[in-house]
Amino acid sequence: MNLDSSWAIYGAVLALIWAIYVIVVRKGERYNQAIKTAAVEAGLTEPASIHPQIDPAVCLGCGACERACPEGDVLGLLGGKAELLAPTHCIGHGECARACPTGAITLVFGTAKRGVDLPQVNANFETNVPGIFVAGELGGMGLIRNAVEQGRQAVEAIRKRRASDQSQVRAGGYDLIIAGAGPAGIAAALTAKSHNLNYLVIEQDDLGGAVFKYPRGKVVMTAPVVLPLAGSIKFRETTKESLLAFWHGIVDKHKLAIRYRERIDDIVEDGGEFAVRTSKAIERASAVLLAIGRRGTPRTLNVPGEDLPKVVYQMIDPEQYRGQHVLVVGGGDSALEAAVQLAAVPDTVVTMSYRAGHFARARLSNREKLDQLVRQGRIRLLMPSELRRIDSNSVDILRDDKISTLPNDAVIICAGGILPTEFLRRAGIAMETKYGTP
Repeated sequence: MNLDSSWAIYGAVLALIWAIYVIVVRKGERYNQAIKTAAVEAGLTEPASIHPQIDPAVCLGCGACERACPEGDVLGLLGGKAELLAPTHCIGHGECARACPTGAITLVFGTAKRGVDLPQVNANFETNVPGIFVAGELGGMGLIRNAVEQGRQAVEAIRKRRASDQSQVRAGGYDLIIAGAGPAGIAAALTAKSHNLNYLVIEQDDLGGAVFKYPRGKVVMTAPVVLPLAGSIKFRETTKESLLAFWHGIVDKHKLAIRYRERIDDIVEDGGEFAVRTSKAIERASAVLLAIGRRGTPRTLNVPGEDLPKVVYQMIDPEQYRGQHVLVVGGGDSALEAAVQLAAVPDTVVTMSYRAGHFARARLSNREKLDQLVRQGRIRLLMPSELRRIDSNSVDILRDDKISTLPNDAVIICAGGILPTEFLRRAGIAMETKYGTP
């Protein structure tokens, strides 16, 4: 074989490889464009919380972010650059930013159109009030892994601050009071105990925070994290019950100091310490960590009859609604998950009402499950519609400028919650609205 023939063969092989590469890339981009187009047509373009922002001038188009994303369809390559395809599916894992080799991705809160109100905190999670710290969902980080890590880091900062402080805690006082016994609060308590800090956890409900309020059997997505004293959490997908059992095991094994069903009403600075007034007592502490959720108080609809006993703001056990006519109000994941679980209960008639024409805040997997049940006639979906009145045996719903009266035994309102702004304001904590802020 002469040299010219060899070059011809090599050239043909390279051309074939290149052609296959171009075909694969173009196929991938057509798929990604379809996802983005569907999101735009459905109006699902505004991320709910923390999400990636991509600098196209720095992006290499290597696809590392797309491969790293646990949700699968949030990011993708278009025109050789990474773009957000389905922004509402993002729940802030941050794996994309860690995977990017050029630093083209920044995690941000809010967008130019949709701001997010958050407490002002520094790199150590300390607010503008020295000695008051924030970790977890209240600070905009709702994922279990993020909440655990923030709780740990905040207490490390508190420990260092305490070591440099020569003052002594008053008799009967604490080095640290932790508000909330969710993932951030548990991690904070373990960290405090590992450093022999005198701490107390106060929880207004029960162990688990937001997880405790999930419906029975709800699948919880987590990522491996390391807890002080307790070691690794290796769950990736588990149920609410399994995760709560795990937390209870940790609390019992390490004898964590937690007081349940007690609410913190006020935090007042007093002589270099904080007087923490709860629904049962007044405690004193050198530092306070707020590891509470953003939705402690359910958002009401202010419609006649909303104060009836049959109206609730979260569904714990769908089985209790067997044989009833149930109305679910809302358009987020909690509303869709409630409706789907209720539809699985025999003899239960499920109606869902949402004021918008599309679900802008719900995950694709939940929307697909709901759509299937609607097609099967197991859920009646009314959207856009508004709940106008609740009576003992019925509800009035406005749709297409007409009021319909439906038989009803129970109403579940999943309209989100109210940020504890007034509580934070009384404590002196400053808030700021993030519009695409790193």
